[in-house]
Amino acid sequence: MLTIGTCAPYFEGVDENGSLVRLTDFAGKKLVLYFYPKDSTPGCTAEACDLRDNYQRFIALGYEVLGVSRDSAASHQRFIEKYGLPFHLISDTETTILQAYEAWGVKKMYGKESVGTIRTTYVIDEQGVIIDAIGKVDTKNHAAQLLG
Repeated sequence: MLTIGTCAPYFEGVDENGSLVRLTDFAGKKLVLYFYPKDSTPGCTAEACDLRDNYQRFIALGYEVLGVSRDSAASHQRFIEKYGLPFHLISDTETTILQAYEAWGVKKMYGKESVGTIRTTYVIDEQGVIIDAIGKVDTKNHAAQLLG
């Protein structure tokens, strides 16, 4: 994982609408940047819905929320529509952003090792510095992990 206190790596990617989203778009705002394995899977859906259900709390505290996975923009659109997600999702099919944020690599699941997305969340402050990093995400209570 990236270290708290370091500058967040620059990124740019395409969201569910095909619009370019860059780290610099969030300058002056706090950003919850979360990485998840796959749209519409049980854990990823629980995590996204928990963030959705607490979205107004994040906004009230000056945070933006942005998700990143390898899924296509079309998959993200369906995921957003199905669950009424109020935030954008970036499609990182080439794993460029995932790798920059150390959210791509070897992971163990059910005793098997595989290479894939490592569920990770970073909170980035108004100046682009990482102020929180969560590697053990509680998908059903992720907002509480972030908001305390």
